[in-house]
Amino acid sequence: MDKPSIAIEVVYALAERQKLLRLSVPAGTTVREAALRSGMQQFFPELDLSQAPLGIFGKAVGKPEERVLEEGERVEIYRPLIADPKEVRKQRAAKAKAKEEGEESS
Repeated sequence: MDKPSIAIEVVYALAERQKLLRLSVPAGTTVREAALRSGMQQFFPELDLSQAPLGIFGKAVGKPEERVLEEGERVEIYRPLIADPKEVRKQRAAKAKAKEEGEESS
């Protein structure tokens, strides 16, 4: 007997364009399997779905190969970070401090 299917969405976005796909997948499908089944690579050939970080509704999934999807969930394919957010905050704080110290000595 065939497994029942569930309806999910898979999304990926770049700064200039995005794609949302609605899929019907067998119950028991994992987050990674859904991303691979989505066919998103035909729209974004540079995308490596076997390695891409994944999440569900804005929360990263640590083990997408193990996390089984539920009806109505949205799988999000994340881009690699260009810069480490912690490092960017440190640099911003250092600039602000330098500016503040420069204003005090004037």
